[in-house]
Amino acid sequence: AGGVEEDILKCLAPHYMGDFSLKGAELRKKGINRIGNLLVPNRNYCLFEDWLNPLLDELLEEQKATGEFTSPQKMIWRMGARINHDESILTWAYRNRIPIFCPAITDGSIGDMIYFRSFTNPGLVVDIAQDIRYINDLAVKAARTGMLIFGGGLVKHHICNANLMRNGAHYAVFVNTGQEFDGSDSGAKPDEAVSWGKVRLDSTPVKVYAEATIIMPLLVAQTFARE
Repeated sequence: AGGVEEDILKCLAPHYMGDFSLKGAELRKKGINRIGNLLVPNRNYCLFEDWLNPLLDELLEEQKATGEFTSPQKMIWRMGARINHDESILTWAYRNRIPIFCPAITDGSIGDMIYFRSFTNPGLVVDIAQDIRYINDLAVKAARTGMLIFGGGLVKHHICNANLMRNGAHYAVFVNTGQEFDGSDSGAKPDEAVSWGKVRLDSTPVKVYAEATIIMPLLVAQTFARE
């Protein structure tokens, strides 16, 4: 969920470059939140709340009028349409009708805002069941599938699990720094996914042990950007 909300936050107010070693207690006193080496003032989240609440109210009114629930994917498109900013990934996804799935939409500031709003304007339902059907159907109905996954955790597992529904992806490239010894999904090698049927037996999957933001521009420059 952080990637979704921070896409909007950066359009509302600036973030600042900091350092991984900055002391949490001192930042807390100054009303500054640290995300790695990125610094986000509390004020930015206040702006985000003011921006998001009208959308939450709109979604609730539509739910009452139609009896239909929104989903994380639909909500993300609405956010992209509402911010309408050329530096927003959500905006470009909306303009090009590219679905963005976020099964953990409430794990972060968006969840906080939904929680706070449930006291002043209760009743909104964000239906994750719609999205699991959507992403799994995309995998099942595709002629062939490939997975290019930067990072790990929930994102990696959710994409792999959709391909389980079709007996595995034909192609898979994982890019992250996770190590297998700690038992995490992030650290799992592609061969583990083969054992589950998430990657096909006849595929040749690859894992790149590297920091994703370094590798992604290089990979794009040598592939998609050449066309």
